[in-house]
Amino acid sequence: MKSTLSRTLIAFLIAATLALMSAHTAMAASARIKDIVDIEGVRENQLVGYGLVVGLNGTGDSLNNSPFTKQSLQSMLERLGVNTAGQNVRTANVAAVMVTANLPPFSTQGSRMDVSVAALGDSKSLQGGTLLVTPLLGADGEVYAIAQGSVLINGFNATGDSASIIAGVPTTGRISSGALIEREIDFKLGAQHTLRLALRNPDLTTARRVALSINDFIGVPTAVPEDPATVRITLPRGFNGNIVDLLTDIEQLVVQTDQTAKIVIDENSGIIVMGKDVKVSSVAVAQSNLTVTIAENPTVVQPAPLSNGVTAVQPSTQLNVNQSDTALAVIDDSITLQELVDGLNALGITPRDLIAILQAIKANGALQAEIEVL
Repeated sequence: MKSTLSRTLIAFLIAATLALMSAHTAMAASARIKDIVDIEGVRENQLVGYGLVVGLNGTGDSLNNSPFTKQSLQSMLERLGVNTAGQNVRTANVAAVMVTANLPPFSTQGSRMDVSVAALGDSKSLQGGTLLVTPLLGADGEVYAIAQGSVLINGFNATGDSASIIAGVPTTGRISSGALIEREIDFKLGAQHTLRLALRNPDLTTARRVALSINDFIGVPTAVPEDPATVRITLPRGFNGNIVDLLTDIEQLVVQTDQTAKIVIDENSGIIVMGKDVKVSSVAVAQSNLTVTIAENPTVVQPAPLSNGVTAVQPSTQLNVNQSDTALAVIDDSITLQELVDGLNALGITPRDLIAILQAIKANGALQAEIEVL
């Protein structure tokens, strides 16, 4: 009797352990819906404006080299009742700048947002400057915000008679809460009856899983996958609330995401990123390194005593060629990502050589993944 209970308990513990391991594996590749989709209409809007930064300590634009700064300064002074037409204005304390900002979704009139400032002319630094009233326009040409305030920069510029030090970028800065929103975007989310969810990483499988998860939770066919990047949701009849309530209920649902096997390569920096589903068919790989070293060691040749010769320089070149060959290494069929990395590292190759090898394996048809070169 005790033996039977012991075997039953052991079997139960094994089954529970396997279930936990399976659940952990599934959750490792899962994410909340709110983390993998963008909601239609819930978006930022880009704003841009042109303005002047004043109060610089002689690091502003040269008015002779930046005519737009001079024209803007004269126009601003005229609006303030100061006539400078025909006058030779000389100042190095003003800089023309471009002001950019992202209007947050559902921002109300009177709220504030951050803005970025970047010099447009030949200003050396915006340190200590103050941005004057600058309208920020949207793509439709309408003014949505007004920016003004002290510019905070992340770099500095120190110049002496024979040396200078520049750290960071002193010609760009930021104004925290520097813009006052004057116009709202007319979009009433709560009045919508149907919306689209845009997947940030489009995939057919993920889109279908998102729709199934929503429908299982609501209990009626509310979500429909339209394409790899879009899932349309419709407010079901009899739902106790509006579309905002529906989005609040479903955004916490956990979905197992899926992506195509891909290798991302940045040839400039030599960075390689491979996904977990990358597979390689059986293939043999060999890599050869060729190193050529050239060293110049010129020698000075003196003429013989009491001769009419002159001192000359005789060139001397040392040329060395070193070629190291690596034997063929066989990569087995359908290996894991870790085994692929270990096998390629065993060849003693550099990341840039690895890029060439991966591209050659792809050209051979043995790499079952997409290669994206940045």
